[in-house]
Amino acid sequence: MRTIREINDKILRQQVVVWTVEELKTRVQNSSVEQAFEEVDVICTGTFEPMESSGAIINLGHTDPPIKIRQCWIEGIPAYAGFGAVDLYLGATAMIDYPVTGEGADGDNRQGTAISERGGGHVIEDLIAGQPVSLRAVGQVTDCYPRTSFETTITRETINQFYLYNPRNLYQNFIVGVNGGDYSLYTYLGPLQPGLGNAVYSNPGAIGPLINDPNLEVIGIGTRIFLGGGVGYIAWEGTQHFPLQKRLPNKTPIGPAATLALIGDAKEMSSKWVRGCYFHNYGPSLMLGVGIPLPVLSPDVIKHCAVNDQDIVAPVVDFAIPRRVRPTFGLVSYAQLKSGKINIEGKTVRVAPLASISRSRQVAQELKQWIKAGEFTLTESVVSLPKNRAFIPQDLWGSRISLD
Repeated sequence: MRTIREINDKILRQQVVVWTVEELKTRVQNSSVEQAFEEVDVICTGTFEPMESSGAIINLGHTDPPIKIRQCWIEGIPAYAGFGAVDLYLGATAMIDYPVTGEGADGDNRQGTAISERGGGHVIEDLIAGQPVSLRAVGQVTDCYPRTSFETTITRETINQFYLYNPRNLYQNFIVGVNGGDYSLYTYLGPLQPGLGNAVYSNPGAIGPLINDPNLEVIGIGTRIFLGGGVGYIAWEGTQHFPLQKRLPNKTPIGPAATLALIGDAKEMSSKWVRGCYFHNYGPSLMLGVGIPLPVLSPDVIKHCAVNDQDIVAPVVDFAIPRRVRPTFGLVSYAQLKSGKINIEGKTVRVAPLASISRSRQVAQELKQWIKAGEFTLTESVVSLPKNRAFIPQDLWGSRISLD
């Protein structure tokens, strides 16, 4: 058995042995769990995928005269201002939604809503990259905050705190989306073509962070991680955290399970690893690079990390049924998904991932280099993540449900 203190001592002396999780899987196949445990101290996992339950906390600093912001737009995108006077939260999926007036093709003036492919995730990326962005605010007049409005341009250098706080990242597993209907669907997994025309999955599979710690034994609240190219921490369980998901004998879940809430200083991040994105006819989101180091404290850590794509499954879900619980076409392995084709009821369906597998590998490699260079040490978790959290749906008892 090892301790994190012992591993950190080796990191600071630059004598630590660090492998990416893919390197570990190869080593175990060529030797054994016991042999790998004797050799390695830290295993690095990584992913780069859309994480729409993300956003940034921004503190502007006080104006003169002061303003108590109650409405705010950054690059025309609404930021939530229901905190202190100049504290804001910019969600990754926030969009331009203020009314505009324009001239139609027939010359008539028309009013509508401006919806852009640019969203909060794009603004967060720009701020991280050091780009200036416009800000417009409306204030609530009080005796101590007399200012009514404020317009300026901000950068990451002209604001105080600028940090990501993401309520839900890093699903331990997820679903595969298909469309058994008669017309195209535009979803959080991207476009799904009718008649089972394509399939999309979002989890990186066996190289993903949480799938390699299925029982949440070596990570917890306070674990230091790679977040967006900077240093971050596990702040809490993520929303929709569901560790009670059904599992295979190897302890991996058969669908969406554990999630994490993450936090980190965006001023230290890189726009290489924090990228705004847009899903056609669905909305904006945020592509985010996250890497978690797994300390090799016992042979069980190696055993769990040795799981391969053929040993992990995900449900194939039909989005043509517009309900919370949708029918499935069974389970498929990530080895099948990564082959580019799966079989659904005798039909060959082409498959694509939302996660970038190559960039996920780069995250793990970059984190590995930080640790080997003595620049990144591990932390003991303050509290374990909950392992018995149920998932509670929001049913509208006695209410009329509209699917329009």
